[in-house]
Amino acid sequence: MSNFKPKKKNQPSKPKSSVSPPSENLNTFENELSSDLIYGSYPVLAALENGQQLNRLYLNSRMLHDSRFESLIPQAKANGTVIDVVDNKRLDQLTNRANHQGIVATVAPYEYVDLLELIDKAKSETDNPVIIIADGINDPHNLGAIIRTAEAFSMQGLIIPQRRAVGVTSTVMKVAAGALAYFPVARVVNLNNAIASLQEAGFWIYGTMMEGNSLHNTKFEGAIGLVIGSEEKGLSPSTAKACDFLVSIPMTGKTPSLNASVASAICLYEIRRQLI
Repeated sequence: MSNFKPKKKNQPSKPKSSVSPPSENLNTFENELSSDLIYGSYPVLAALENGQQLNRLYLNSRMLHDSRFESLIPQAKANGTVIDVVDNKRLDQLTNRANHQGIVATVAPYEYVDLLELIDKAKSETDNPVIIIADGINDPHNLGAIIRTAEAFSMQGLIIPQRRAVGVTSTVMKVAAGALAYFPVARVVNLNNAIASLQEAGFWIYGTMMEGNSLHNTKFEGAIGLVIGSEEKGLSPSTAKACDFLVSIPMTGKTPSLNASVASAICLYEIRRQLI
């Protein structure tokens, strides 16, 4: 059991497209700067299965006949997606030689959900919703990994700040491996105001800090907001002060700290274990 005494708070009452020729100039892609890029079989497959609007789909002939995509490509085309069958050289150009696995798509910029909408939806899904709050995560690989883990553990969403933190980029989408098709993210101007909104809605806020109470001696229950600090500085002082509890991951080795996505995965697993 945690040694922290909970603060008393009010509980909540709850057009058709065409197939473009492979020889089309790369400028077509460069003109789509208002769109974002996702690539790799799992992220693109998740987007197609979830009915996400794709502006353009670039794929090689092998992926065109892949059984996972055969029925989805005509449907995407009917919904307005331009299908462009290209060679791997073109795919390498589009992704700067990333591991595209033969398929790339451009989509409209990621649509963040409204904070209050996220809170209401989370509370409607379960009696024990869990929302992650990322306090200044700057590495898109970390943010993508956090999203992937959170969705895998059936958490209800993520909150990120607009300033001094990475947003949902193509790299985040790639690392999340399709999880963003099912996992909502809210982007807010002021993180502490967002925490206050969660608290008003009945969420207990747990911040991760080295000086916190041991994770394994902390009782997680009810609606939970888990704050993960930035890679270099951890939680900001104001954010730490806004938390109801501070928790730490007990470590016995000589490594002083953990990667933000690894730390979040450990905490989320323990939360899920207790709430099941």
